[in-house]
Amino acid sequence: MDDTLRTCHPAVSFAYFALVIICTMFFMHPVCLVLSTLGGGWYVARLLGGQGLRRHLLWLLPMALLAAALNPAFVHQGVTILAYLPSGNPLTLESLLYGLAAGAMLSAVALWFVCVTDVITSDKVVYLFGRVIPALSLLLSMILRFVPRFVRRLRAVAQAQHLGRDTQTGAPARRVRSALRVFSIVVTWSLESGLITADSMRCRGYGLPGRTSFSLYRFDRRDGAVALWLAFCGLYLLGGGLAGGLRFQYYPMLLSGPVTPLTVSFFAVYGLLCFTPVLLDALSRRRYLVRKGGTPRA
Repeated sequence: MDDTLRTCHPAVSFAYFALVIICTMFFMHPVCLVLSTLGGGWYVARLLGGQGLRRHLLWLLPMALLAAALNPAFVHQGVTILAYLPSGNPLTLESLLYGLAAGAMLSAVALWFVCVTDVITSDKVVYLFGRVIPALSLLLSMILRFVPRFVRRLRAVAQAQHLGRDTQTGAPARRVRSALRVFSIVVTWSLESGLITADSMRCRGYGLPGRTSFSLYRFDRRDGAVALWLAFCGLYLLGGGLAGGLRFQYYPMLLSGPVTPLTVSFFAVYGLLCFTPVLLDALSRRRYLVRKGGTPRA
């Protein structure tokens, strides 16, 4: 079965990613960061498989560790002094934990953006923003498909240049020249493709007033139910943020709000929001099995 969120209306999918990314950037509570990272990681594995998740973790983990190391090296706020650096500045627990939180936040946002590039395709971007901001929507659609297309073309050109101009064999200088030649070919190919796309869209009247367009997207009852769920999560988490239930202070000392049933409910809703794709897939699978007369799995 296909991913449920991917089959939803583009406006619903875009609203979900916008909401979860904004919440990830603004709520720096450790529980929120863990939930968002786990939700984004699970969804990347769901869309790209375990190999795709591992490929992204290879650069996300060093980035998070770099952020955790740089923050205490330059920020020395905090009341809990762990040691003193060679420069004489203190190394504080608060700056170290804030660096870890910042690294986790960056990793979670990056994971969610990986999901965005897979679910929100270029045609969905044009559908959502083509009438409001046609030039920007076309630019965004070209950017979203630029990286995967660039990688595919890079592999194709490198394979074509394999005989005689291989980038893996020969002297180092020769390998560098071969790699630069391949890169130059792919860049030229990509720029030419972008010009052709722009000219093609202009010839078709893209962006002209009164221009109509055909689309297969329809807003059905399922999309309405998901939109209501997102509205509830957004309003509830907004209330939790304004009430201080999701607040966590790092400087000058670690301070969190009291644990009450209300604050626990905020974290529960936040977790459900981060794992909404999981819930949608489970509900869709259950309905499919019931419709086929089978017994849904627990």
